[in-house]
Amino acid sequence: MTVRDATEADLPAIVAIYNSIIPGRMVTADLVPVTVESRLAWFQSHQQPNRPLWVAEENGTVLAWLSFDTFFPRAAYDGTVMLGLYVHEHHRRAGLGRMLLARAIAHAPTIGVHTVLGYIFGHNEPSLRLFESFNFERWAHLPRIARLDADERDLVILGKRVS
Repeated sequence: MTVRDATEADLPAIVAIYNSIIPGRMVTADLVPVTVESRLAWFQSHQQPNRPLWVAEENGTVLAWLSFDTFFPRAAYDGTVMLGLYVHEHHRRAGLGRMLLARAIAHAPTIGVHTVLGYIFGHNEPSLRLFESFNFERWAHLPRIARLDADERDLVILGKRVS
């Protein structure tokens, strides 16, 4: 298993993993698949040292990815990021998410990040348990803020100070 900075050549695999989770209505608020073209600006925003985008690959195949996303575009918030973590459906529950999250927490202070956040739907128990196992605390609960088809869903914001 190799973890490395993503390249533009990885973007189709990143998008495919992301799109595969949309139908489950468990992880993202996107309701329709995204395109590689629509994610180019997002990808380019991660081409700076303090907002990396990593892929975990094995034998040249991207199995998971993690992004350090800007929390809010004001200078005072530069030390806070939201982590995006997505694992290919055939490789879930194999420790990839845990490994990437541990690596992100350890790496964050080296790039000037003091606070990491996870935005997780309240019904996404596996992700809530994963983040809480790393001592993330529930900092906010936004009830019924997302409408996923006919279902209204809560958003839980988990946070952790890392430096």
